[in-house]
Amino acid sequence: MAKKVYMVMTTEIIHHAHIGLINKAAELGELTVGVYSNKVLEDLGRIPIMREDERMAVFRAIKGVKNVVSQNEVEYTNMLRSLKPDIVIRGDNRGGYLDVVRKKIIEVLEEWDGQLIEVPYTRGVPADEITRSILKSGFLPEVRRRKLNYYLKNRPLVRIIEAHNGLTGLIAEKTAIEVEGKTRSFDGMWISSLCDSTAKGKPDIELVDHSSRLQTIQEILDVTTKPIILDGDSGGLTEHFVHNLKSIERSGVSAIIIEDKMGLKKNSLIQDSGQDQDSIESFSEKIAAGKKAVMSPDFSIIARIESLILGNGLDDALARAKAYIAAGADGIMIHSNKKEPDEVFAFCDEYVKFGTVPLVAVPTTYNTVTEEELVKRGVKVVIHANHLLRSAFPAMKKTAETILQNGRSFEADKLCMSIKEILTLIPE
Repeated sequence: MAKKVYMVMTTEIIHHAHIGLINKAAELGELTVGVYSNKVLEDLGRIPIMREDERMAVFRAIKGVKNVVSQNEVEYTNMLRSLKPDIVIRGDNRGGYLDVVRKKIIEVLEEWDGQLIEVPYTRGVPADEITRSILKSGFLPEVRRRKLNYYLKNRPLVRIIEAHNGLTGLIAEKTAIEVEGKTRSFDGMWISSLCDSTAKGKPDIELVDHSSRLQTIQEILDVTTKPIILDGDSGGLTEHFVHNLKSIERSGVSAIIIEDKMGLKKNSLIQDSGQDQDSIESFSEKIAAGKKAVMSPDFSIIARIESLILGNGLDDALARAKAYIAAGADGIMIHSNKKEPDEVFAFCDEYVKFGTVPLVAVPTTYNTVTEEELVKRGVKVVIHANHLLRSAFPAMKKTAETILQNGRSFEADKLCMSIKEILTLIPE
């Protein structure tokens, strides 16, 4: 009776070294290939290029592979106890989680006298370098867009923070902390028209032109790899929106949010702004025209509903959500300028009964609510929309005042990073 052989493959680009390894494993017995699930790859810090079923289909087609299974854990424990293989094949590469996995494999195989065979890891194969480059950099527009869509489908919460230049983009990219043993970080960036305008010293009335906004986007794209969601204001006239959308898509943005308001823009957080709301029919036509204009299937157009802001009520907001989804919106953002989340929660409670696309919330004014509470109400994306700019301004103003007060900069040193830190902040 042929021995049972098991090996796990994490790769998505198959090359000659993989085929050689599979051939050797198949010579030892009946080979089952375990394919790490997308969730496991994400836990290991990788966003899959291919779907899990696609990866499994590739290995099924390789000569010598008898069975293909999905492995839903980093460690092999449960799968090994289920299959009870006589031999496990793995590379001899070590370090980090690999050492933990190796130790556990040996312990479990001892339960039925199984054998671990380790083969030399093949380094420097061009396909490996291509995969590593794509997964690490993420600079390519389609990689960013695929990341965002993957997050939307597989994570309970997609956490976004505002960025308005390359430096704040790096903060959004690299900031991470440990919370209860798990790493918590931001999944992408929000380029707000308010922050972009304010950083340029201009009012938030759509005064910053399209070319200038594209320049800000490019500055952030150049130094980051995470998805970008763009604040598109109202989108302007439908004819202008369709034209501008093409350059926005080419730039590398992953999604755009447009709001159903008309006329000269006034910020939604201003009480009694007097802004007019677009008709459901007109805004739906804008969404549909935008969806026809974009080329990438992963580029998202998200509709922002201003009904609660403008005092038009919950029923109007819900009717608009249904119409915008029917028009092709890839997401719905509900906005409120109240200090309590009650009206947002009321919308969420009804939306989950019919909503087929992700729900987005921006808890700027009702910021006592936690991300966890919003997720429980059905919110998928939470945008922290202006906090890096709002925190930077008072810090810089305080430093300027300190220098004026003392007639020198010595006292301001305690408010600043050191020159050495600044020089090493951005790698050459």
